Amino acid sequence: MTILERRDANGIAHLQMNAPERLNALSDEMLAALQGQIDALRGDSSIKAVVLSGAGKAFCAGHDIRQMTAGRQADDGGKAYFQDLFSRCTSVMLGLQRLPQPVIAQVHGIATAAGCQLVASCDLAVAADDTRFGVNGVNIGLFCSTPMVALSRNIPRKHAFELLTTGEFMSAARAADLGLINRAVSSDALEAETLKLATTIASKLGSAVKVGKEAYYRQLEMPIEEAYAYTSDVIVENLMNRDTIEGLNAFIEKRPPNWEKT
Repeated sequence: MTILERRDANGIAHLQMNAPERLNALSDEMLAALQGQIDALRGDSSIKAVVLSGAGKAFCAGHDIRQMTAGRQADDGGKAYFQDLFSRCTSVMLGLQRLPQPVIAQVHGIATAAGCQLVASCDLAVAADDTRFGVNGVNIGLFCSTPMVALSRNIPRKHAFELLTTGEFMSAARAADLGLINRAVSSDALEAETLKLATTIASKLGSAVKVGKEAYYRQLEMPIEEAYAYTSDVIVENLMNRDTIEGLNAFIEKRPPNWEKT
């Protein structure tokens, strides 16, 4: 059994975490598989969008607690293992954000702790309307400090802090209201709605989306005047692209663009 399955179709890479018996926990093996696909996708110009889902009854239940407990058996109480674990997890989360292709989380069941972090680290998310989200580590005495980073950059701070300190679950409807996910749909429609979104994105000029995604995240961290200066340079460079020029001409001439690279 492959722990992370990949299927490509029509410019979309479908990644499915495939450890249903462990609720697709972010084990050492799962993190390595995700990192491997992130590295492969980074240079794959044939892929325009990525969909990330989970097999079985849940999207992802977070880190593998049994594996983490085993890591504590080291002479240092597991400190070196834990430092390495969270470094590898951070690399995966940032890697998703830094991919040139937009990444869409297709979420069902539960997305808890680092599983919720995984949703927050994707560029977009569509969830089944009965999905539950949480950063529940506090319930077992472990504050979800690293999931907090992505979560607090997706939803308002007081709502994020409430989730982190109460350990309570949030419904898909509430997650959509707060901005953790783009939309909540019926379970029956989840795959189709996610594919529809991915297909729309994949139909755009890939080079423009790549430039735009990178600029989107970079400008968020800048003061507003610096952000305008930076994005002005980005859009000027975008306008120098042969395919962008073709898109402008096609718009004026009321015809579909004839892009060399999609």
